[in-house]
Amino acid sequence: MISVEHSSILQQSQTPKTAIVIGATGLVGSALVKELAACSYYSKIVTITRRRVTFHDDKVENHVIDFECLSEHAAMFQGDVMFSCLGTTKKQAGSIVAQRKIDLDYQISAAKLACDNKVAHYLLVSSSGANAQSASQYLKMKGELDDAIKAMPFKRISIVKPSVLLGERNHFRFGEKIAGALLPFLCKLPMLKRYRPIQGKQVAQKLVQLSIQQNEGIEELVLDEVFPDNQTTAGQA
Repeated sequence: MISVEHSSILQQSQTPKTAIVIGATGLVGSALVKELAACSYYSKIVTITRRRVTFHDDKVENHVIDFECLSEHAAMFQGDVMFSCLGTTKKQAGSIVAQRKIDLDYQISAAKLACDNKVAHYLLVSSSGANAQSASQYLKMKGELDDAIKAMPFKRISIVKPSVLLGERNHFRFGEKIAGALLPFLCKLPMLKRYRPIQGKQVAQKLVQLSIQQNEGIEELVLDEVFPDNQTTAGQA
């Protein structure tokens, strides 16, 4: 949950905030909703999803919609902060074209709606290797999304680019399982320490910590910079 060092910021917040979350059913997103619900800085969490969330709390308002018709739900994208944890794989989506629609097109459309509604702070979960010029289709679309978001006139943009994510998913990701098993050992080497895996819950905690800070502009946190402020190793909860 939120560390003691941020308590003064919470006390300074006179008006409870509304958070918007897309990708709330995934590894990071589901953990994020729980962290937000437990944070006194937020009085309302609006989750906009393609399937119903399983977590229930008085603060959480879940809307299940067709993302092909996002513009019809513009009013849902009203709040103070928007978190995007939306993402899929080629295997889940069925093709690169379908994956791009979810990982790029839906994301940009949702961000534009939030921007039009004057949401001040946008937080995005990206990838440490995101690059619009990458030969990897996955990293290319992640890089294209990063660039598109940074071009939007949000008051503040925070992009986190973690290493391999650890945690229980509702579907199997072979690459993550292999990397999650090997990297903890490899990352004991000093030159690889920054690449150590991170729990989805830890990424969620960092997102909440960033969201309650009073900053402006664009910030990108990569690899070990994504760990919560009060945690230094991937094994800490």
